[in-house]
Amino acid sequence: MIIKPSDFPGSHERHLLRKTNNPLFEDQQLELDDDVLLDAQRLDHDVLLAFMAEFRELLHKATSLAGNVDSDTVLGIKDRLDRAYETASAVADDQNHSKQAIAKLLGTLMVAVRQGAGDDAHAQQELDQEDSARDAHFQLMESQLVADLLNPESVIKAPELVATLLSSDKDDILLAVQLFDISQLEILIGQGVQLLERLPQGCEDVKEEAGQKLVLIQGYIEFLNSQVPD
Repeated sequence: MIIKPSDFPGSHERHLLRKTNNPLFEDQQLELDDDVLLDAQRLDHDVLLAFMAEFRELLHKATSLAGNVDSDTVLGIKDRLDRAYETASAVADDQNHSKQAIAKLLGTLMVAVRQGAGDDAHAQQELDQEDSARDAHFQLMESQLVADLLNPESVIKAPELVATLLSSDKDDILLAVQLFDISQLEILIGQGVQLLERLPQGCEDVKEEAGQKLVLIQGYIEFLNSQVPD
């Protein structure tokens, strides 16, 4: 190979690398050749360029807000910044600086929103809850698996979801399972069992490791069930 995998791959390249020589994917990429890898990198580059153009425009709007701007405009920009953080977590290259800038702008906007809420205790409590939910969501987005799954244009299609989860690190799985409810996780467990039964001979190590990850997901289901009031 002449073309090398990226140090900070985007979602297309990440998914290609997941599928390369991985029997958990029934349409696995058996060999990572230059053409296939370069195609994935080009797709990620296109996505990155689109994100950076939108991000610059959004930064300009956010930093140009006048002091008397209406609340709908502030809330609209805040929602766009939330989505931009998700996108930054999925695109190629090191986006730590972009995410830090987005988080800082969101903090500034939230100060303005809180000032608009004034002495309304209920509104301030709702804003506290929003801040906590955003912090938790951004923590989940530190996992590129989660970022790929939440991407509206995700490269991970539904039939590949189980294989993707079982190909991931356990720490990523523990974050990703928080995106699903109990019934969805139980379906994934059943699909995972069927997937492992279909693995060809010679994949015992893959089957054993994936089986341990199914046990991990089952453990999370049991934890969720234990939190349900009697």
